[in-house]
Amino acid sequence: MDLLNSTSFQRMEAGLQAANIRQNVISNNIANEETPYFKRSEVSFESLLQQEMNGSMPQLRGKITDPRHFAIGPTSSIPEPVVTMDQSTSMNNNLNNVDVDSEMANLAANQIQYNSYIQQINEQIKMMRVAVEGR
Repeated sequence: MDLLNSTSFQRMEAGLQAANIRQNVISNNIANEETPYFKRSEVSFESLLQQEMNGSMPQLRGKITDPRHFAIGPTSSIPEPVVTMDQSTSMNNNLNNVDVDSEMANLAANQIQYNSYIQQINEQIKMMRVAVEGR
């Protein structure tokens, strides 16, 4: 029984992984605030997921019940987080483009987003648990 393999649970799990990656990228940006020629990076996930959800109709996919089965159709419709480096701007004389205030705001927003993903995952697990246990 695949209770935790629903598409919504997989999307929340991918969002949680993207938030983890974003946390590391923002922390790296802040740590290199004074590094000459350092260029900040950012993580894109939510916009890619939104494009994926808006862009295509649900496609037929074969169910794999044995590891020897061939995959039929798309294996996953959930995009991977993408880390991009901002090469176009400079904030300091040393050609560094890290704005600490902006990065701290991004860090706080990411923490809120991470907490909401955790809360949503916990609620979904709680609902499944109630359904299985019958309480």
